[in-house]
Amino acid sequence: MGSSGVVKKTNGYLGVTEPISFSGPSEVDVLKTQELEKFLADAGLYESQEEAVSREEVLGRLDQIVKIWVKNVSKAKGFNEQFVQEANAKIFTFGSYRLGVHGPGADIDTLCVGPKHATREEDFFAELHNMLAEMPEVSELHPVPDAHVPVMKFKFNGVSIDLLYARLALWVIPEDLDISLDSILQNADEQTVRSLNGCRVTDQILRLVPNIQSFRTTLRCMRLWAKRRGVYSNVAGFLGGINWALLVARICQLYPNALPSMLVSRFFRVFTQWRWPNPVMLCSIEEGQLGLPVWDPRRNPRDRHHQMPIITPAYPCMNSSYNVSSSTLRVMTEEFKRGHEICEAMEINKADWKTLCEPYPFFEAYKNYLEIDIAAENEDDLRKWKGWVESRLRTLTLKIERDTFGMLQCHPHPGDFSDKTKPFHCCYFMGLQRKQGVPSHEGEQFDIRATVEEFKHNVGMYTLWKLGMEIQVHHIKRRNVPLFVFPGGVRPFRPVVKTKGQSLAQAGKACATALGNGDKVAGVVAESVNRKPLVTDASDGTQVLEVSEGHSSHVPTVSTFSDKEAEHSMELVNGLAESGTRALDVASESKKRKLEVDQSECSPVDSKRFAVDPKEVDHLAVKSSEIVANVSSKEDEALAIKKVTSGSPDNPASLTEELDELEDYKLPEHTQNFEAGLNKNSVECSTLKEPAIQAGITHNDDKSIRGIEELEPMELSASSSSAPTSASNVQRKPLIRISLSSSVKAAGKTA
Repeated sequence: MGSSGVVKKTNGYLGVTEPISFSGPSEVDVLKTQELEKFLADAGLYESQEEAVSREEVLGRLDQIVKIWVKNVSKAKGFNEQFVQEANAKIFTFGSYRLGVHGPGADIDTLCVGPKHATREEDFFAELHNMLAEMPEVSELHPVPDAHVPVMKFKFNGVSIDLLYARLALWVIPEDLDISLDSILQNADEQTVRSLNGCRVTDQILRLVPNIQSFRTTLRCMRLWAKRRGVYSNVAGFLGGINWALLVARICQLYPNALPSMLVSRFFRVFTQWRWPNPVMLCSIEEGQLGLPVWDPRRNPRDRHHQMPIITPAYPCMNSSYNVSSSTLRVMTEEFKRGHEICEAMEINKADWKTLCEPYPFFEAYKNYLEIDIAAENEDDLRKWKGWVESRLRTLTLKIERDTFGMLQCHPHPGDFSDKTKPFHCCYFMGLQRKQGVPSHEGEQFDIRATVEEFKHNVGMYTLWKLGMEIQVHHIKRRNVPLFVFPGGVRPFRPVVKTKGQSLAQAGKACATALGNGDKVAGVVAESVNRKPLVTDASDGTQVLEVSEGHSSHVPTVSTFSDKEAEHSMELVNGLAESGTRALDVASESKKRKLEVDQSECSPVDSKRFAVDPKEVDHLAVKSSEIVANVSSKEDEALAIKKVTSGSPDNPASLTEELDELEDYKLPEHTQNFEAGLNKNSVECSTLKEPAIQAGITHNDDKSIRGIEELEPMELSASSSSAPTSASNVQRKPLIRISLSSSVKAAGKTA
């Protein structure tokens, strides 16, 4: 039987394709890497020696506890004394701690491996749970037996622990157990296979990277970048720790001799061009001999719908990023492009690591947000309720995408916020916007009230629900985002967006300058623009016209620059530009002819002025060859990247044509007719009732209703939602109606 612990190399290299480049580091790469390491240290990503020792002590103590636990279980089940003495359990680590990229205060992902007679439900989540609950060192004990991967969360001497359980088909667990062997999966239940997967994948990653130290530094940087840019969260539909580790490991395979600074740059260069859903794989997918299902979109219909497949390298190979939706993939793709642009600027010293990792201005990026508030009666109930709601939030994104056919895009914030004035309360936010590049119709609406009701109903089915556990969903505008979400409770100043009018004035000045009368013509254009100003709304709703760089004037509502006037001004500018170009061409041609005449009339003595030193020619030739070589290497790298990102015939998901043939089904009729019936489908839904969930009316009702009357283009309207309490049939108010007018198209993307 094959072993996942044996790494197969293809033609001497790691990975499913040959590397893009074997180039080693340059002096600039060494300096940039030193700057990166200093930046990471200054960001507080490395734990102290004292904390490292504390973690090792906690793990040692936890290993002793599970050994005592399994002996107690064996004794309680009537096994003889010799068997009880031989009974054993063992603790393994995985995730960021095992990879060596954890920071101060980070959780330790741990796995308890036990024998076949120690069950998950009765022994692990009952007996071991009770043992831990009685220990003074243990706090915040929270079992989650119904999770996709069942886990027990707690703190041991202040160190956060996530403990999984794997029940093997062995009577005795050997102390030198090798969990990388495929044989340990024999006769294992599905939950055990999932629990073992974390450790097996982590160990395999460390075997599949060419340089572990470079991998670790690069991964630390990418984790920091992802957290600051708001794309680090598996539960929210982005990528979690294991996903980022797999992506970074693939870049390390493609550039085996590169230092971390170059690896970060190439990360963005490669994944900006990646053609999803082509999968990212560190090694080939193996079928194995145990018959366990592996990721294969050619055989498994569900795998065909994965947006961003990142495949785990250990058998059975799975897609670790199945939570990613089309909306969250869009957000991450935009962030990859931004990262690539900044890394390009860093190469010419126009940016630095701080610029790359600037926090994402989430509450300035959209005009419309959904706010999801949850509350409970006490801290323990809130922790349980919060964990459940977090695990369901991504389904709200999927439901909105489904019910609007992808026309309404969601951007969930990966973290939660708390209003200190409200006890046992926290809230989540989700940015909303129309899909870019899709034409809109005047008065077009999206009604997602029924979608939100469905989401709340599903959340309300929590099996451990208690009185006081509530959830509310309502819409807010950007200017009404609560202050407690901002650092220090202070809303940041939002810079004024440059208007089209100013752009026209600047264009007029630039073109007219070529004609020699820039000030005069620019004044004409500027006067025309100022007479009929184009306005941009600020965060407080005031009309703002930017007058000059760094200055703005707040003016009352004014008539906007009409389309005909805009076209007329643009024609004027284009005409000026064309005339300016012609004038420059004439002047250039005249100067060229004059130079030729001057050279032809020079005497032999004067012609020495035009002689070129042979040494200078040699120097220029060397420089030219270096430039050509550099361009050639970049072109070769670009071709190699294109080949890798487009997939290979060995990739089960890169055969897009084959998948298209396999998916021989028709879209639902209402989907096919969506464009034709868009306005028809935008009518208000009737008010909904849910017998199983009591409706709760909040103090935000009146404010939300008033919001319907003061809608601006591209704004939502909503009344408050209700919370699941006891059964009752109370009529609900309208929830959320999205109105998107055609003016959005003209306005372009919001700030």
